[in-house]
Amino acid sequence: MAHTDDLYYIEKTQSGDAASFAFLVNRYKDMVYSIAIKILRDADEANDIAQDSFIKAYRQIDKFEGKSKFSTWLYTITYRTAVTRLNDKRVETVGMDLEVDEIADDLPDQFDQLQAKQVKHYVKQAIDRLPPIDATLVTLYYINDLPIKEIQEITGMSNPNIKIKLFRARKVLEHKLKFLLDNEKEIKNEG
Repeated sequence: MAHTDDLYYIEKTQSGDAASFAFLVNRYKDMVYSIAIKILRDADEANDIAQDSFIKAYRQIDKFEGKSKFSTWLYTITYRTAVTRLNDKRVETVGMDLEVDEIADDLPDQFDQLQAKQVKHYVKQAIDRLPPIDATLVTLYYINDLPIKEIQEITGMSNPNIKIKLFRARKVLEHKLKFLLDNEKEIKNEG
């Protein structure tokens, strides 16, 4: 359904109706920003990359052939633009994982919800310490539920490379979360 809607607005934009592109910007702005912020870890830089990505997509809209989803095409532009900026700036960045969010959001009582918020906080802290590319892969795969094949298209990485990076990122997250939670327990026991 979204793919069909996208095609309608893409075709209108390709026909010269620039206002139709605003629909696409509105639909994808959050994820475009999310990819950029996870790679760059700077809100101003991420906003710049998001804007640059939409400008590039608009200027190249005639080259979009519909062989992949528009979102994949746009996220590829965003990913490559952000990685280029990262490489230019040599900035270490990180991402965020929301698998815990999904679990935490289903917890019924407020005490559990408070604990879930704390867990989300620790998960975010752990992911904020991942390398930027790993954080982006975790975000695309776990938060956005994108298949490996689509992540391949976005990043240009091979299927095995993506799987290896996701495996390693999960192991690093497990270690970092254990460390963060152990430190929290020590602080509470001292208090």
